[in-house]
Amino acid sequence: MWFAIIAQDHPGSLDKRLSARGEHLARLHALQDAGRLLLAGPFPAIESEDPGPAGFSGSLIVAEFASQAEAETWAKADPFVAAGVYAGVQVKPFRKTLP
Repeated sequence: MWFAIIAQDHPGSLDKRLSARGEHLARLHALQDAGRLLLAGPFPAIESEDPGPAGFSGSLIVAEFASQAEAETWAKADPFVAAGVYAGVQVKPFRKTLP
C-alpha cells in the first residue's frame, strides 16, 4: 500500500538539512530503484522553487510499504530525523486515485 510521510522541519534547520541531504536522497533513490516511490520533495518556506535562506518547512514522501508499521520504521530512520531537521513526522495510508 502507498503511505504518505509528512514531515515538519524545525525552524532554522536549513544547515542541518543541507548536511544530511545526500544520505536522505540515497534512501529515496533506493525506494525509486525498487519501484516503490511515487513522489518526494520538500515544502519551500516561501513561494519559490529556490527559497534560499528561507529554507523549507518540511517534506512529503509517498512510497509503497507492506504495512504502516514498516513505513513508520522507515520514516524514523531517515537521516533528517537523526540530524534534527524534522520536528515531527506523520505517516498516513494513501490511496492514489489520479492520474
